[in-house]
Amino acid sequence: MATTEKNILNRLYFVAGCMFIFALAVTIKLIDIQLFKGAKYRELAVTSTEKMVTIPATRGNLYAGDGSLLATSVIKYDIRWDSQPPSDEQFDEHIVALSQGLANILGKTPAYYEDRMRKARATKNRYLFIARKLGYSDYIKVRSLPLFEQGPYKGGIIVEEVMEREHPLNKMAERTVGYERRDDSGYYTRVGLEGAYGHYLRGKEGRRLKQKIAKGEWKPIGVGNVVEPRDGFDVISTIDINIQDIAHNALLQSLEKFKADHGCVVVMETKTGEIKAISNLGRTKDGKYYERLNYAVGESHEPGSTFKLMSMVAALEDKVIDTSQVIDTENGRVKFYDRTAVDSKWGGYGKISAARAFELSSNTAFAKMINENYADNPKRFVKRLFNMGLNDKLGLEIKGEGKPVFPYPGDKNWYGTTLPWMAFGYGVQLTPLQTLTFYNAIANDGEMVKPRFIKEVREWDVTVETFEKEVINPQIASQKTINAVKEMMKHTVERGTAKNIYSPSFSMAGKTGTCQTEYWVEANRYIASFAGYFPAENPKYSCIVVVHKPQKSLGYYGNIVAAPVFKQIAQKIYTDTPVVDEVVLPQTNPQSIEADYQKYYTKVNSNVTTMPNLKGMTGMDAVALLENLGMRVRFRGSGTVQKQSIAPGQKIKKNAEITLDLS
Repeated sequence: MATTEKNILNRLYFVAGCMFIFALAVTIKLIDIQLFKGAKYRELAVTSTEKMVTIPATRGNLYAGDGSLLATSVIKYDIRWDSQPPSDEQFDEHIVALSQGLANILGKTPAYYEDRMRKARATKNRYLFIARKLGYSDYIKVRSLPLFEQGPYKGGIIVEEVMEREHPLNKMAERTVGYERRDDSGYYTRVGLEGAYGHYLRGKEGRRLKQKIAKGEWKPIGVGNVVEPRDGFDVISTIDINIQDIAHNALLQSLEKFKADHGCVVVMETKTGEIKAISNLGRTKDGKYYERLNYAVGESHEPGSTFKLMSMVAALEDKVIDTSQVIDTENGRVKFYDRTAVDSKWGGYGKISAARAFELSSNTAFAKMINENYADNPKRFVKRLFNMGLNDKLGLEIKGEGKPVFPYPGDKNWYGTTLPWMAFGYGVQLTPLQTLTFYNAIANDGEMVKPRFIKEVREWDVTVETFEKEVINPQIASQKTINAVKEMMKHTVERGTAKNIYSPSFSMAGKTGTCQTEYWVEANRYIASFAGYFPAENPKYSCIVVVHKPQKSLGYYGNIVAAPVFKQIAQKIYTDTPVVDEVVLPQTNPQSIEADYQKYYTKVNSNVTTMPNLKGMTGMDAVALLENLGMRVRFRGSGTVQKQSIAPGQKIKKNAEITLDLS
């Protein structure tokens, strides 16, 4: 008996000891949580029931200069389905009608939707994808379908709003409009105007505290825990929708006609540097064209004969030639070391002036002209080009501007043929927009302005910031040189390489360019270009057209492939915005006209009861006077009244007929 009691006491001691140890452990744990880990667990408790949610800002609109939308943000709707809320009766009753409705709106077969939703029901899928990026009207239709109309708690429909960027112009100017995207790491990819001016457009995100409630839902709490988002500003670009449409379609027609690889067009307002149109089209494998890359801004290439303008300006400024200097093009073939400069005309042009060499785009003449005058000091020629700003980037806000490339005497890529080949545009590289900026400076009487893509930034109707003309170089050359080359470019269109686009209806000036490219790959690859401005006398717009790798059998010269695009753009702009000379009318009327008017005015305003003497009065005034007196008038001839059938002084009868003889 005593042994049994002892065993019972031992067991009690053991249990009591275990309870004491457990209580001690609990106490230690409580002290640890309270004193050392309390903050951590309190934060964990809060984060599991509360969270700070980002409220996205609405991105600002991007407008054309006339107020047309280039890019805007619209709400789209993603639709998903929770298969568990609907009861079996509701699901069986509505699944067929729901599937048919989805098929009518979204395009797939009713069987496709019914099968997917039955499988989701069986597997208890609570997030089945139904549709992505629906417009508002389609969203309303989907939400109104059987079962979905019962909402998320009974019908299982899940609606997620997403902000989508839309471009009303669709693919036109797509690369210029561009985009701005942020990946999960927060890195931005910036393209075109959307990317360049994203800091204005994107606005500032807001924040709001939400608390977790039943069924995994989150509701906003408090009013002091809200930071409202600030919507982005609106950006007004310089793009003109009409000119953009003209440029896009003119370029597209040429690319399709000559089956070219890609091309670009830029139209710039001469005085301000505002870019009115910029189109970049590349060819797909199936022969279609779309805005693939921004070639005008980013693609540096050898300009070919359009660079002869730069060479001519440099030579005239250095006074090593004048426009009347005679150059012998020999037989159209001039050898420099181991290479031969060749003219497009077989047999050459004979002996011609420097101005005529420009108009006819003679490679041999330019190679000889530059080589003979700068061979002893080639740095002088290159430095003259640099002084005009040709080796500098334009500093565009749009990302990806190509870098100008110029060889320099003493570099490892400088050879004996480098200088003469530079004269007609080989060995140097410029982007189309950099070339156009120089041509625009010539049109602008020497003032080089930076190409400008936006006019102002607005918040609603309030202007936040404006962008004015920015001058890169106030005078790239003397006025004498500017006038000389302007005359040459005008003659190039009238009687030179671009005479095929000459029109007596409107004046143009410019320079053709044809440059062989990728000759190390294939001999028949060319770049055709034309740069110039219009009207020739008082330039309003400058324009460049560049077409890469047209099919040689269809045409590859600049005057055939690119110049007609320039003419089509100029002609249509003329049609839409004709240049009109204002005629200042005299402020006072000649005395004879004033006397006739007073005589007529007196007769009309008097109470006439007898026939007035109309002799010497103009026929128009006499007819108006007699009709006001209630008479029917017949007349013969034109001019002034010489004879009237009713003699002056006779009483006038209403509706009486009178005949006037005019001469």
